[in-house]
Amino acid sequence: MASDADVNAPLGTAPRLSAMEQFSRLTGLDTRLLAMLGALIAIWIILNLMTGGIFLTPRNLYNLAVQSSVVGVMATGMVLVIVARHIDLSVGSVLGFLGMCIAFLQVEVFPLGAAWNWPLTILLGIFLGVLVGVWQGSWVAFGGVPAFVVTLGGLLMFRGGAFMITDGRTVAPLDPTYQLLGGGIDGSIGATASWTLGLIAVAAVAFFSLKARAKRARYGFPMKPLWAELAMIAVWSFLIIGFVLVMNAYTKPRSDIPRGIPVPVLIMLTVVIVMAFLSRFTKFGRYVFAMGGNPEAAALSGINVKRTTVMIFVVMGVLCAVAAVITTARLNAGTNSMGTLAELNVIAAAVIGGTSLAGGIGTIPGAILGAVIMQSLDNGMVLLGVSSAVRQIVIGLVLVAAVWFDVVYNRGRR
Repeated sequence: MASDADVNAPLGTAPRLSAMEQFSRLTGLDTRLLAMLGALIAIWIILNLMTGGIFLTPRNLYNLAVQSSVVGVMATGMVLVIVARHIDLSVGSVLGFLGMCIAFLQVEVFPLGAAWNWPLTILLGIFLGVLVGVWQGSWVAFGGVPAFVVTLGGLLMFRGGAFMITDGRTVAPLDPTYQLLGGGIDGSIGATASWTLGLIAVAAVAFFSLKARAKRARYGFPMKPLWAELAMIAVWSFLIIGFVLVMNAYTKPRSDIPRGIPVPVLIMLTVVIVMAFLSRFTKFGRYVFAMGGNPEAAALSGINVKRTTVMIFVVMGVLCAVAAVITTARLNAGTNSMGTLAELNVIAAAVIGGTSLAGGIGTIPGAILGAVIMQSLDNGMVLLGVSSAVRQIVIGLVLVAAVWFDVVYNRGRR
C-alpha cells in the first residue's frame, strides 16, 4: 500500500521502497519469503534458548529434517491445489489409506524377503494414489462438486478404508531394505556421498544462476547487479555446505561414523526439484497458475480446465503415496493413526510459505520453508514437554495467523 509520501511524489518519480523491498529486488527473493525466513531464524533461536541449547544440536536438526520430509513432500502438491483455487482436506487420510495398502501388500500378500516385494508395493501404492487423484479430481472437474466437499468426504472415506483393510490391526514388520527409506539407523547416505551431492548442488547453483543471467543479458532483460548475483550464489553455497556439515556431525550410535543426509530428505529434495520444474517450466504448471489467476480467462484462452484440474489431484495423490512410503518405512509398520491431522500441517505449510488462498500465487521452495517452520514448532514443543492437546491448539493458531497474514499481504499489494 502506497504511503502519503509516495502518493504526493512528483510525476515521473518512482515511489520510495522499503529496505526489504530494495533487498528483494536486488536478490530476486520474494519479500514474503524473506519474512518467513526471518521468522524461522527467530523461532530457532527462541526454541534453542528455551530448550537449553538442545534444539540446535546436530541430532535434533537431523530428526527435524526427517520429520519435515513427509509434510514437505505433500506441501509441494498442496501448492498447486491452492494456486488453482481448490483445497484438499483428505491428504492425511489418503496417506493413511495408501500406507496401510502398501504395508498390507508387503506383509500379507507378497512373500516378505523377496527382492521384488518392496519395489512392487511402492509402485502399486503410487498407482493407487493416481486412482485416488482421478476419483477426487473427476468429482471436482466433471461433477461440479466443490473441492472442499469432495475432499472432506475423502477425509472420512479413506480413513475408514484404512481401518477396513486390516480391521484396525497394525501391520508389521516391513522389509529391512524398505525401512531405509524412512531414515532409520542406516537410512542415510554417509559422509562421502553427502559431500559429493553437496558439492554437485553448489556447482549446479552457480551454473544455473550464471546461465540465467547470460540468457537475460542476451535478450536485453533487466538484470541484478553482478555483485548481488554472486552474493546469492555464495549464500546458497553456504547454506548447502552448512546443511551437509550438520548432517555429518550426527554420528551413528556408539561410533564416530557420520550419518550424512537422510534418505527421506533426499526423497523430499528430489520431489522439490521435480515439482519446481513442473510448476515453472511446463505447460501444465503455466496452466495451473493461469487457472488460479483467472479461471474464466484461462478457459477462454483454450486451456482444458477440467483435465488440468484432474491432473492437479492426480499429482497430489502421487505425492501422498510418496509420503506414505516414507511414513511406513520410518515406523516399520502400517498403522491406522498414520496421517491423522496431517492435512492441517500441509495446508499451513503451503500458506505460510507464500501460497495465497485467493489462488494464482505460490512457490514450491516456500512450501518447504513453511513445512520446516511447522515442524520446528512441533519439534520444539515436544522437547519442552508440551502436551499433544496444547500442540494442536498452537498449530491451529498458527494456521489462522498464516491466513490472516495472507489477507493482509494481498491487501497491501493491491
